[in-house]
Amino acid sequence: MREVIVVGGGPVGILLAGLLAVRGVDVEVLEQRAEPSLRSRAIGIHPPSLRALEQLGVAEEVLDRAVRIRGGVVRSDGRTLGRLAFSATTDRMQSVISLPQSETEAVLRARLAELAPGRLRGGITVTGVSDRGDRVAVETVADGMPSGETLEARYVVAADGARSLVRDLLGIRCTARTGGETYLMSDYPDTGEYLGEAVLYFERDGVVESFPLPGGRRRWVAMTPTLLTDATSGDLAALIRARTGTQLPPTTAAASAFPVQQRLATSLVAGRVVLVGDAGHQISPIGGQGMNLGWLDALQLAPALERALREPDAATSVLRDYDRRRRRSARMAARQAGFNMAMGGPVEGLRLRARNGLVRTLAVPPASAVLARAFTMRWL
Repeated sequence: MREVIVVGGGPVGILLAGLLAVRGVDVEVLEQRAEPSLRSRAIGIHPPSLRALEQLGVAEEVLDRAVRIRGGVVRSDGRTLGRLAFSATTDRMQSVISLPQSETEAVLRARLAELAPGRLRGGITVTGVSDRGDRVAVETVADGMPSGETLEARYVVAADGARSLVRDLLGIRCTARTGGETYLMSDYPDTGEYLGEAVLYFERDGVVESFPLPGGRRRWVAMTPTLLTDATSGDLAALIRARTGTQLPPTTAAASAFPVQQRLATSLVAGRVVLVGDAGHQISPIGGQGMNLGWLDALQLAPALERALREPDAATSVLRDYDRRRRRSARMAARQAGFNMAMGGPVEGLRLRARNGLVRTLAVPPASAVLARAFTMRWL
């Protein structure tokens, strides 16, 4: 019997498993995918998350692979409305950085393999979870196997994403907060105009955002009126040119359309089963907010589980504290994401001028320092 089983081998599940392994906890990760995903929606890594990566011993490697985002520029109708500086220090641990999720996951997987060899099992589907009082039974089926296997652990963590099967099996409901917006994104060669800066175009037909990536590339994201599942990178480039006047170079990268839903689980703890990351709270993924919020969950949950294992009498208290604090942070993140999406929605006339005036006000001290702190998730 393991001390902890983590269901889900994405960036949040692997980070949590690594943080537990560093603490000497006997942990195993069950991942449905047989091979790592090469999709890279999340790219932003914020200063609080670098603390978690530092605890795992991979912060320097991630920093070396990533590109630093020094600040942000806000534009509308061909004019610059304001600029934000994300960090005035040379301390790399206070940086906002950009690295494709697939590359971040590769670093995390390699570190987990060092700390707990063979404890990341791919091709395993969880079909049932049963809390038996002093342990949790996990029913599983392996790819290509005719029958299943029952595993046991003292605690189980659901890190299996927004469509969490574990959460559904436990009967934990999710409440919708905001959402419904749709976006289209792709990566292009960087034109070099805004080196090291994120750019937000608050245009009348909807926001366009771009973020630097390593290797001379840039991620572009545009709000769309509907979910454009068949759109190409050429279609996105044409949309961006029409809204902002920016001519993007050709790219071989595919376009990806996605909707934004914001939901919060009614509880993150059910007996000996704990929710983490998107399984417990789903917010806008733009800027890596969802991944970073999940990492901050892991940063608090790892010592909480260690204490629950070593001091059983304290388990209820420490897990209740985890639930309270992380649900509060998720509500704050959802409110910020909701504000960001509302600011980026289509507007015209007086509303457009009012929005641009608000942006100009927020982009100067002292409001700019508060805004920069919020965008870099330092308050979570």
